[in-house]
Amino acid sequence: MIIIMLVNLFPEVSNGLKKEYYRWKKNRPFKNVFQYRLRRVLEGLQIFLWNLNRDLIIYADSHRVIEKNEIKIITTAIQWRLVMNNESIVDVKGLKKRYGSFTAVKGVSFQVKKGEIFGLLGPNGAGKTTTIEMLVGLRKPEEGTATLSGFDVIKEVNKVKEVIGVQLQSTSLFELLKVEEILNLYGSFYPTHVDIDGLIGDMLLTEKRKDRIKGLSGGQKQRLAIALALIHDPDIVFLDEPTTGLDPQARRTLWDIVLRLKERGKTIILSTHYMDEAHVLCDRIGIMDQGELIALDTPTNLVKKLQSTSSVEFHLSNPPEQDWFMKMDGVEEVSIKDNFVQLYTDDVQVTLTSLIHASAEHQFKIEDLQTRSATLEDVFIHMTGRSIRES
Repeated sequence: MIIIMLVNLFPEVSNGLKKEYYRWKKNRPFKNVFQYRLRRVLEGLQIFLWNLNRDLIIYADSHRVIEKNEIKIITTAIQWRLVMNNESIVDVKGLKKRYGSFTAVKGVSFQVKKGEIFGLLGPNGAGKTTTIEMLVGLRKPEEGTATLSGFDVIKEVNKVKEVIGVQLQSTSLFELLKVEEILNLYGSFYPTHVDIDGLIGDMLLTEKRKDRIKGLSGGQKQRLAIALALIHDPDIVFLDEPTTGLDPQARRTLWDIVLRLKERGKTIILSTHYMDEAHVLCDRIGIMDQGELIALDTPTNLVKKLQSTSSVEFHLSNPPEQDWFMKMDGVEEVSIKDNFVQLYTDDVQVTLTSLIHASAEHQFKIEDLQTRSATLEDVFIHMTGRSIRES
């Protein structure tokens, strides 16, 4: 009835929608597949409206139509809910996790919009993995709550598992199985799954499909782990430090895969301690340190919030105190670690001129002098007083 109602409300989509509807009706003899066939019908409606670039949302419970941006239909038995693209598909409020007297996560709150790549950035031990494990149902929070696609991670954990795919920091696979065998095995766990051949191609594993898992490289195993997370076509994908331990080329290959997932409309929550990775991949970044979320914004805006946009860096034996450098022209902030000095400035030329005059006057021997633009590493140093590698 609701399908016919939608056709009547929107004549311009009737042909495409009717085609999907009768395809579902024709193939419904299978037992216990109603909700999965219905899901395919609704996905057909979603894709059709995306292609028409319609601005609408349909609220099926009350049969009302509201103008909004992009649709996503979620079913809970016979109850219908819709989530807008500008609305959060992940909503985290005050999550806390303790291990005895140690608090690993201290009241973390954030939201993730549909279709974005959201990064959790921070050093090892910052609480990124624990946060992800609470969101995917592997750990129960002591306080706080979170919803994914409208489902509560504590009260509706089985529903949550239907809409998420997870690639954990360490994944144990059946080493003697072949690539296509384990994908078919995992696919058999779900009522429906994506095309295995297409998934193998997307993960650049076509040449390895007949190889046993024990013979794969580290990057290939990571790509296989992501393929397993995507086997049931989830709405939200969790990637927990997917490039740790990989060589630069393997990391770049994985970056391309993540960006292609975004192009397909997937929502991705990515944890990493690589600054460059977060800057390249993420639409927004939450910086975590010691269990707290200390900053949240786009990579560009986080850097802009610094007092300066550039850094002058050099090595100097027995450098003076910070106050001495702060008296130089253009210097906004100073960081000194042993004999390595960083001067943050908005005017590189003025600061360099002042530094050269001061070093000549005091006969300082400056070594390895270089300048660069401010990065997320500088944001972390500014907020915590130490680099992410020291944490």
